[in-house]
Amino acid sequence: MKLMDLQNEVSAVWQEKGYELPSYDREEVKAKTKENPTWVHFGAGNIFRAFPAECLQRVLNRGEYDRGVIVAESFDHEIITKAYKPYDSLSLSVVLKANGTIEKKVVGSVVEALVADQAEPEDFARLFEIFANPSLQMASFTITEKGYSIYDGKGDILPVVETGFHEEPEKQGHLMGRVAALCYKRFQACAAPIALASMDNCSHNGDKLKAGVMAFVEAWVKNGIVDKAFEEYMKDENKVSFPWSMIDKITPRPDENVKAMLEKDGFEDTNLIITSRNTYTSPFVNSEETGYLVIEDKFPNGRPPLDKAGILFTDRETVDKVEKMKVCTCLNPLHTALAIYGCLLSHTTIHDEMEDAELSTFVEKMCYEEGMPVVVNPGIIDPKDFANAVLKLRLPNPFMPDTPQRIACDTSQKLPIRFGETIKSYLASDALDVNTLTLVPLVLAGWCRYLMGVNDAGEVFEQSPDPRLDEVKKYVADVTLGTDVDAHKVLEPILKDETIFAVNLYEAGLGEKVEGMFRELIAGPGAVRATLKKYLA
Repeated sequence: MKLMDLQNEVSAVWQEKGYELPSYDREEVKAKTKENPTWVHFGAGNIFRAFPAECLQRVLNRGEYDRGVIVAESFDHEIITKAYKPYDSLSLSVVLKANGTIEKKVVGSVVEALVADQAEPEDFARLFEIFANPSLQMASFTITEKGYSIYDGKGDILPVVETGFHEEPEKQGHLMGRVAALCYKRFQACAAPIALASMDNCSHNGDKLKAGVMAFVEAWVKNGIVDKAFEEYMKDENKVSFPWSMIDKITPRPDENVKAMLEKDGFEDTNLIITSRNTYTSPFVNSEETGYLVIEDKFPNGRPPLDKAGILFTDRETVDKVEKMKVCTCLNPLHTALAIYGCLLSHTTIHDEMEDAELSTFVEKMCYEEGMPVVVNPGIIDPKDFANAVLKLRLPNPFMPDTPQRIACDTSQKLPIRFGETIKSYLASDALDVNTLTLVPLVLAGWCRYLMGVNDAGEVFEQSPDPRLDEVKKYVADVTLGTDVDAHKVLEPILKDETIFAVNLYEAGLGEKVEGMFRELIAGPGAVRATLKKYLA
């Protein structure tokens, strides 16, 4: 059983083994998409294949649409060259349900895969051709939050961006510059409307995309590279929109146990690919059953009927409420707490952490007692139902191979939204007292303890990648377990940094509390566990 076998006569063994196959004429869909594309997606990672592409697959299977999606990748070319093109962009979606059942579905909705880089001139030229076609309705993105940033961790503009501001649109090295260049091509060719829709897991993602793209547009106008009319086109929301969205689906890297299960079926395309840029991918993708995608319904050129597959289209205010519910309270902060303390307590899976009495109690109390008071019900998803599903169904799912080490990546970039927004909400409220917060500060103290790179047994562990890790861990470099330290002297440079926590923790009234918790966490081997027990009693 190989994906490329599906181009020929399909063996009955696929159905016998429980594999759902595309039920539409894929070659016809390919042809129609090539002639009149409607959707291109940037970011060829696992979540795209497991969620948006799978949603489109459902619509195609029901005969309710006749176009596929074109995927483009600018950061890691090997995803395209090793995980897409050798398989004609087919992939296998494996859904691991909490009840132990497994759903296996061959996804064929991706009909073309391109490298969004001048290093592959044919692919890049094809992208310009796609954007020049009036039929294109949206370009969507899952490129991670840092993919939109044109600044480094210190707030300085990236050299590749500064160079791009003075270069012709076709010569851009940063994806935001390339997207601006593609839009310029569209403006020149037809000036048709388009939606640029971020589907990344970050707050107000549409604004982040807009800021990155428009920085190039404005610089090019200022430097006399393009006409002012192009900037006016990009700023006209009836022509170019940047809708907000909220996405939620746990999609960990391809798992060895899933690989073994598929091979037992006779499925052969199970190669686990680790690219030179340290991306983990494969012809298959494994994910959890639950998924939410809520998008601001602002598509000036129309959109594919993804609502028929359960994607929720609504207004910006509702998206904002859903996003804050998830990112600031009901999921992302719980993930970060489990990531930090999971590493300190040497856990290797999230579901294993949820069997740890202290850690499961920690995230439950933080969610229901400290987070829920600041949540505004968005109406289309009930916050308590969402939280209950996270805590009782999703995180404890023993079949989901997610790890605290993966979630600990880029923690410094996540803390401002996942915890800073809650702190700000307490400070702004007449009914809530920020000084009553205990578990949120304990997460922040735990992160400072994590920066030491030593677990609760006193053993060194490998910290996950983070753009500010080297910068901040130097402050705790001389701290050792079991020694008394001046926590204020050690932590003040970190805790007052509003770029990390969204607030100055001292001005917020929590700095000293975090310092005290940090001292308890470094008291010696076993101090992390003892501190958790103390504050959860």
